[in-house]
Amino acid sequence: MPPRATDARRAAVLGSPIAHSLSPVLHRAAYDALGLSGWSYDRFETDEAALPGFLDRLGPEWAGLSLTMPLKRAVIPLLDEISDTAASVDAVNTVVLTEDGRRLGDNTDIPGIVAALSEHGIEEVGSAAILGAGATASSALAALSRICTGQVVAYVRSEARAAEMRRWGERLEVDVRTADWADAGQALRAPLVIATTPAGATDALAAAVPERPATLFDVLYDPWPTELAARWSMFGGAVVSGLDLLVHQAVLQVERMTGRSPAPLEAMRHAGEKALAGR
Repeated sequence: MPPRATDARRAAVLGSPIAHSLSPVLHRAAYDALGLSGWSYDRFETDEAALPGFLDRLGPEWAGLSLTMPLKRAVIPLLDEISDTAASVDAVNTVVLTEDGRRLGDNTDIPGIVAALSEHGIEEVGSAAILGAGATASSALAALSRICTGQVVAYVRSEARAAEMRRWGERLEVDVRTADWADAGQALRAPLVIATTPAGATDALAAAVPERPATLFDVLYDPWPTELAARWSMFGGAVVSGLDLLVHQAVLQVERMTGRSPAPLEAMRHAGEKALAGR
């Protein structure tokens, strides 16, 4: 049963570092739009060592947690249950705390990627390219397992990373081929390019954007646009931003934690855009 608007409930985002997180802005905007006046959402600097104690101190007023790095895998042994989606990539970014004290883990990044692409008209692609091989790349692969009918080429910097991406491909049943980062300019001709790298990592690729690019999904949102995204837009290509992903995954978190659906997507997006403009 959904909570009453006046119920005093708490939620928060945990991670390290956490000061930059936009999650409080997005979730608070959702509570305001939903009329959940008794709800609060905070952020807490929390590393792997501090996580068990933090969870153990939570009282019955807690509804849920958002998790960022480095906690997405560290939290799994501390949970009572995780969803199939979270298990597929060994990563939990959402913990729902039930009234009977159970901790349920989920991953909203994967369906968030799918939803962000769908919003931009990308329901299915014949092939795709991924730039990078970190935790976000595995979530991108999991999302592509739902919408990509052909091969995914991952451009990576080391053989160890390449082997890891191939293992993820086998696990997720995605046809993955790996290529050296030195050839990453070739990735930009794919029907869908997902850039999962840190800020600045793709700047040198901007000069390689083709004259008629297709779709770029760049998971960064601050600073924005990246050099690659700006060049992509200049050439008329479609660009999906990290804010699109952040908002769509937060929408799913709000729905799971509050029991209210649909969450106010546009109000959350507006709040995120306003916060970023003020930085």
